[in-house]
Amino acid sequence: MHNIQLAASQIVQQVLAEGRNLNQVLEESLRRKAVWTPAQRAALQDLSYGTLRYYGQLRTLLGLLLHKPMLDQRIYHVLLVALYQLQYSKAAQHAVVDHAVRSAQMLNAKVSGLVNAILRNFLRGRDALLEQAAQHAEGKYSYPQWWIDELQAQYGERSAAILTAGNLHPPMTLRVNRRRGSTADYLAQLEQQGLPARLIENDLIGFGALQLDKPVPVDRLPGFFAGLVSVQDAGAQHAARLLDVRDGMRVLDACAAPGGKTAHILECAQVEMVAVDKDEKRLQRVAENLQRLELSAQLLVGDAAEPDKWWDGRAFDRILADVPCSASGVVRRHPDIKWLRRRTDIAGFAAQQLDILRALWPLLAPEGKLLYATCSVFQQENEQVIAAFLAQQPDARRLPIALPESGNGQMLPDDQHDGFFYALLQKI
Repeated sequence: MHNIQLAASQIVQQVLAEGRNLNQVLEESLRRKAVWTPAQRAALQDLSYGTLRYYGQLRTLLGLLLHKPMLDQRIYHVLLVALYQLQYSKAAQHAVVDHAVRSAQMLNAKVSGLVNAILRNFLRGRDALLEQAAQHAEGKYSYPQWWIDELQAQYGERSAAILTAGNLHPPMTLRVNRRRGSTADYLAQLEQQGLPARLIENDLIGFGALQLDKPVPVDRLPGFFAGLVSVQDAGAQHAARLLDVRDGMRVLDACAAPGGKTAHILECAQVEMVAVDKDEKRLQRVAENLQRLELSAQLLVGDAAEPDKWWDGRAFDRILADVPCSASGVVRRHPDIKWLRRRTDIAGFAAQQLDILRALWPLLAPEGKLLYATCSVFQQENEQVIAAFLAQQPDARRLPIALPESGNGQMLPDDQHDGFFYALLQKI
């Protein structure tokens, strides 16, 4: 275990100290450890994700346990991972402590005794320490203070539920390819394979989203590689329905990668699809998704904010603008976001989003519809961007949309879906 524990501490340190993306660092680590078993690889992912998910609480606890700052940051991050294991994993406590001490000995033998003492002090005083940590907002919710303040200002009493939902393990939700079969038929296939799932009870989803009781690797999903099904959050599955596509339309997905919404639109209707993304490598993922599903689209490398460099001058009947954002609605899938984002980033995203809206609007045909989408829960990126755009664009009107538990387009994260915002605009 200590090798995995040590590797996880190094991943966490690279994210927190160097500002690196968790997924990228984890992938690099796994490539270097090609001999690890699937179980070991899963354990490394759990320790890395879990420590970052609860980093606010863990660092508050560590602050209570340390009498002075830990100068060796390598040891500090070993302690963070070990505290996560002691609090949230099923690993034997003595094994966690022993492996942390062994990891410390490999890094800095002078502090191995301190590591042992700190972890045993936590176990002896766990309840009191947890209660003390919860007196601090970061220790209670495991978010940066500015993030907590923003949500409390915007949502009041609902902010606690939003923060809590962001620390849950995300569900694994499926979208059945309606060109290849029905949701009911695929649910039966899952049951035959011993993979319990349920239809999310929300007819607004349209074609039905299936949520697995327990996540599994995609190669366990019947017909995944044959294009029968895709993995897509239930909230994200609203985009294709809201866009209201019909056969024969010309459709633009302006920020397409990794291609889930592009594919869903193509599954819903026979349309002429143009998918654009500024990242060529990520656009390749769109191509791979479409190939698996036996769908086709014109793929273009380009910036949604600069359509003059890629647009052919032919108007679109529908445009999906799933714009870059803070990703504050999907932090349970990407816990590093909580600690890499800064308050000032939100204004930067909002300015970029408004620029994209302005740039794409001339591409929309008269009476055409544009769906603005983010995976954010911050109003500055959502309602405020739409209000600013409508104030500047006299030929745009906002259409009403139907979403679960939302009359204004804001979906807050819960046990069924991530956090999303949608606004449907029509050119008049």
